[in-house]
Amino acid sequence: MNTTNETRGPAEFEKVLPGSEDAVVFEEDRATVLRRVHHFLHAYPTAVPFIVLLFTIGVFSAIVGDRFFAPFNLSLVLQQVTIIGTLGIAQTLIILTAGIDLSVGAIMILSSIVMGRLAVVSGVPVGIAFPLGLATGMACGYLNGLLVTRLKLPPFIVTLGTWSIFGALVLFYSKSQSLRQQEVEAVASFLQWTGNAIPIGAARLTFGSIVMLLLAALVWYMLNRTAFGRHIYAIGDDPDAARLAGINTSRTLIAVYVIAGLICAIGGWILIGRIGAISPNSGFNANLDSITAVVIGGTSLFGGRGSIVGTLIGALIVGVFRSGLALAGLDALWQEFAVGVLIIVAVASDQWIRRISL
Repeated sequence: MNTTNETRGPAEFEKVLPGSEDAVVFEEDRATVLRRVHHFLHAYPTAVPFIVLLFTIGVFSAIVGDRFFAPFNLSLVLQQVTIIGTLGIAQTLIILTAGIDLSVGAIMILSSIVMGRLAVVSGVPVGIAFPLGLATGMACGYLNGLLVTRLKLPPFIVTLGTWSIFGALVLFYSKSQSLRQQEVEAVASFLQWTGNAIPIGAARLTFGSIVMLLLAALVWYMLNRTAFGRHIYAIGDDPDAARLAGINTSRTLIAVYVIAGLICAIGGWILIGRIGAISPNSGFNANLDSITAVVIGGTSLFGGRGSIVGTLIGALIVGVFRSGLALAGLDALWQEFAVGVLIIVAVASDQWIRRISL
C-alpha cells in the first residue's frame, strides 16, 4: 500500500500543486490588505459614515438634479436634523459607556413642557422657568444614572421604564394640551429664540443649529481632551479594567447620564423654537431617531468606540436620505425603509470591524 501522500503535510502539498506558491502569496496579500482596512476603520470610526454621506449626496444629486443642491433645501435638511443631532450627542455619551437611553425623547419633551408651562401658564419669569426646565432634564438623567449604578440594572430596562414614566409626567403636567405659538410669543419669546434664523443668501441658518454645533464642539473637547472623556471610553471598553485602574465607574456613569439629560433639555428648548409652540406630542420618535444617528455614525453599540463627529454625520445621512427620497417623489414609507436598511448595515459593519480588532 502506497502511503506517500498520506504522510505529506500541507506545505508539501502546496509545493506539489502547480502555481501554489503564487496562490499563497496572493492570499497573504489579500489578507494583509483586509487587515489594514480593518485597522483603519477601527482607528477612524467616522470614515465609513463620511464615505456613505458623500456617496448618498452623489447619488441623489444625480437622481434629483440641481434641486437637491438648492441652498434652501440644504438649509432645510440641516434644520430637520438639528433635533436628532442634539439628542444624538446625548445618546452618544450613553452608548460610549456600553449603555443605551430610550428616554432621551421623553426627557426632551418633559423639559420643554416644564419651561414652557411655567413661563406661559404659571407666570414664572423666563429667567427662572428656563433654568428649571434644564434642571428637569438633569434630574431625569440623574434618576437614570442612579438606577443603573445603584440597582445594577441594565440601561435598556431602566430607560425603557423611565421612558414610560417621563411620558406619563408629560401628559399629566401638560394635561395633553399644547400651547400655541401666539401664546408663547406673547409671554416667553425667548423660548422661541432658537427658531430664529440668519439668512445666508437663499439659505437660512437657525440659532438652534448653531446651538447644536456648539454643543457638539464642547462634548468633542470633553471626550478627546479631558480625563473625564478618557474615563468614558475606558468604562465602555472594559468596566472591570477601568475600575481596577482607579476610575470611579459609578460616579462617572451618573455624571454621564446627568450631562445627557442636560443636553436633552437643551434639545427641548431647540424643539420649541423649531415648531414655535409647546406640544406634548412633538418629538415622539426622537429617541429612536437619535439611536439611528449614533449607530449610522459609527459608534459601537458595545461601547468604547465612536465620536460626536460621526453622530452628526449619521444625522446628516438620515436627513439627506429622507430629503432625497422626498424630492424623488417616493412615499414616506420608503424613507423609513431606507433608514432601516442603513441601521442594519451599520450594525453589521460595526460587528465586522469589532470582531477583527479584538
